[in-house]
Amino acid sequence: MKKLLGLATATAMLLGTTAPSFAADTLALVVSTLNNPFFVTLKEGAEEKAGELGYELLVLDSQNDPAKELAAVEDVLNKDVKLLMINPTDSDAVRSAIRAANRKDVPVVTLDRGASGGDVISHVASDNIQGGMAAADLIAATLGGSGKVVELQGVPGTSAARDRGDGFNSKIAESAGIEVVASQAADFDRTKGLNVMENILQAQPEIDAVFAHNDEMALGAIKAIEAAKRDIVVVGFDGTDDAVAAVKDGSMLATVAQQAAMIGALGVEAADMILKGETVPEYTPVPLQLIQK
Repeated sequence: MKKLLGLATATAMLLGTTAPSFAADTLALVVSTLNNPFFVTLKEGAEEKAGELGYELLVLDSQNDPAKELAAVEDVLNKDVKLLMINPTDSDAVRSAIRAANRKDVPVVTLDRGASGGDVISHVASDNIQGGMAAADLIAATLGGSGKVVELQGVPGTSAARDRGDGFNSKIAESAGIEVVASQAADFDRTKGLNVMENILQAQPEIDAVFAHNDEMALGAIKAIEAAKRDIVVVGFDGTDDAVAAVKDGSMLATVAQQAAMIGALGVEAADMILKGETVPEYTPVPLQLIQK
């Protein structure tokens, strides 16, 4: 009898390791890109919290492509996940993916970036407008209320880029002596931040400060500024490890730090509440912190 029990146990263990199981406790997380340390940290925060609460977490990478995002969502919906968490590539384009989940009665939670359509139960994100305003206040104070500023925008169409830009521009406009001489998209990408900043430096002989909608673009801009041997202060957004290191070594003035891991963790907590039939807030703000030397 013991031998039979042992064989049954071994067989069950073997099946558990070779066949994926998508039970009632499986959540899906579709991330805009895992080629960005911020979203890697967000994923890790979600994974840790899912483990604590006893959920399996299926993670897919959209690679910053709305078409791949839709395909990823359709893939997880075919695996019968019970809830979809999504960090959109684009706030408008994501509507198709969310509506696909709605048709299957799979609840949706958005993380970091919002959606402009579809039925979303809860949204977890930093207050990007306030973050943009904090960056503007710091730059205005650093420049003494007078100077020329460049804005490097994130991916057009994302709520994060729109809100950070709105917050920054509304606040910087209060300083009559500060002029935004260039505002261009670099898509939250370090290499694009470098290339766009190189072009702006050639076109603009006077620049005193740069506000980048994320740290990756800020770090790219710093490389361009250093190569041009210009003295320009740079403020980023996200609080990634590389950016914090740049603040410490003096190459970056500051970063508006989001708590990426907390966004992921709070998303899983919201998912847990939804699946238990509990009421969740439509929007959960995650605190920001200005990191400077």
